[in-house]
Amino acid sequence: MAVSAGFREYVQTQLEQVTPVTLRRMFGGVGIYSQGFFFALMDNDTLFFKVDDSNRADYEGRGMGPFRPFGDDRTSIQYYELPAEILEDAELLRSWVRKSVSAAMRKSAQKRSHRRQIADAGASGKQPASTKVRAAEMKSAKRKTRHAQRVSARQAERSRSGTRTARHVSRTPGKKV
Repeated sequence: MAVSAGFREYVQTQLEQVTPVTLRRMFGGVGIYSQGFFFALMDNDTLFFKVDDSNRADYEGRGMGPFRPFGDDRTSIQYYELPAEILEDAELLRSWVRKSVSAAMRKSAQKRSHRRQIADAGASGKQPASTKVRAAEMKSAKRKTRHAQRVSARQAERSRSGTRTARHVSRTPGKKV
């Protein structure tokens, strides 16, 4: 996932003609943000833009494919290769950036909405199944911890007072207790 310094500078220069951008290194590639939204990435000196149902056809119509982080067909993510001619034309680039940033904004809104639904469901007592399972596991762990603390406290009390219960008295064969 290497990106050459020259390609990185070229892409940054081209994008900054149409919108302010921030570039961040990530896993050997480069993530590109506009208005705080992750809308593009660079990998192996190739630029990929965020897509969703609203703009995927633009990329597929030009024969562009999705970003495949592992290099095979196992996994692809919602970023498609940007045609080279788009990067060189400021007006076309502005349109494609706008659509990609909008796709990133919609995705971010979906995530926030999903988190809010989970939080609201938890507040109303109607937790999703996964949350219920985690809550049950935590309750069980707390119960085990409290039990261990009680046992430890009893043992500490016995050792301080020197008292022993019948079950703690060692029995010697042949002797009556």
